[in-house]
Amino acid sequence: MYDRIKGFRDFYPGEMSARRAVIDDVEEVAQRYGFREIGTPALERTQMYADKSGEEIVEELFNFTDHGGREVAMTPELTPTVARMVVEKQQALSKPIKWVSSRPFWRYEAVQQGRFREFYQTNVDIFGSAEPIADAEILAYAADALTELGLTSDDFEFRVSHRDILGGLLESFDADVDTEAAIRAVDKRDKLAVGEYRALLGDAGLSEADAEEFDELLETEEENLDELVAAADTERVENAVENLQNVLDATADLGARDYCTLSLDTARGLDYYTGVVFECFDTTGTVGRAVFGGGRYDDLIEGFGGQPTPAVGVALGMATLSLLCERAGVWPAETTTTDYYVLQVGDTRETAAGITRDLRERGHVVETDIAGRSFGAQLEYADSIGAETTVIVGEQDLADGNVTVKEMASGDQRQVPVDEFPESGERK
Repeated sequence: MYDRIKGFRDFYPGEMSARRAVIDDVEEVAQRYGFREIGTPALERTQMYADKSGEEIVEELFNFTDHGGREVAMTPELTPTVARMVVEKQQALSKPIKWVSSRPFWRYEAVQQGRFREFYQTNVDIFGSAEPIADAEILAYAADALTELGLTSDDFEFRVSHRDILGGLLESFDADVDTEAAIRAVDKRDKLAVGEYRALLGDAGLSEADAEEFDELLETEEENLDELVAAADTERVENAVENLQNVLDATADLGARDYCTLSLDTARGLDYYTGVVFECFDTTGTVGRAVFGGGRYDDLIEGFGGQPTPAVGVALGMATLSLLCERAGVWPAETTTTDYYVLQVGDTRETAAGITRDLRERGHVVETDIAGRSFGAQLEYADSIGAETTVIVGEQDLADGNVTVKEMASGDQRQVPVDEFPESGERK
């Protein structure tokens, strides 16, 4: 007996049907926004992630040397891959480029609530627009995807910030600050004790007094952003605040403003983020970590050798999204459905097979006996798979030119001429 590897999961049919329903809804909303589906590889070069996300990410990768001597890794996220794809065919692609993809990813990290070593995400990205409306469309898409699942503003919120506000505030201090390290510390702010968090800011170059002042600035409320601009007194912060406010104004036009709240300590830990960033949280706090997140990454395409191309996107993680849906009571029922079971009695396989084919051609989910079971065993099996209707094809009925149609929930049954079944109303 082999044990399942830690951090990897099995999904049986009922569980998978619920997951499939959620993925289909999330993707269908993306299609309504004009996002086009792409397919991406499971392996990329390890150095790509080190270059674009920082060397520390290598410790979280499933990476190895392949038979050709290349250092490769199983993809831990999609953004670097889609950036590479844009560069490869940049001149041939119409702008803006709008892509969607649902697939598994892999990270070697601690397993905890909503976090596994193999996980599934739907990624939605826009390339080629620096306009605030592009950021707003990503936020609006994410909101529509969640409401399509039955969630409401009572269930989730988007905590929105801007990386240049953080960077500009850090630059305003009279100190040699490692801005990227400090922003990574901010990203861990809610997960660490105050002393540990302040120690990380100290390691990044902030004095104790500066760290305390920085923390106070992060608590600035939306209506006081002008005071933040004045306190920082830098053009970078002023421009970032203006951009953030323009994005929030655009979300109002697209119907997503009520889901957005200012949260300056929302940082997103990956180094490639450049502008507006956001994370989705359960408003009740039951799901104790971000449900998903996204943001703008304008420099990544150029970093891959392409032409300067602004970009913004979001990745909806299935593990945490399922926790939110379960908490809110909107997770689909983990059941499978069968429209018809065609039951065979005696030497009736040819007729039963014809009925089965006809029902399937009409779009129904249909099963029939493939194990040589008895009448009772077949009926029991039909009940176990949740068949709505059982069509009994028996030798005696066929001799009279009929089949018996049984509604499983009520137990009602009727005889129908075999030449008239399936009936005209049986098309799905």
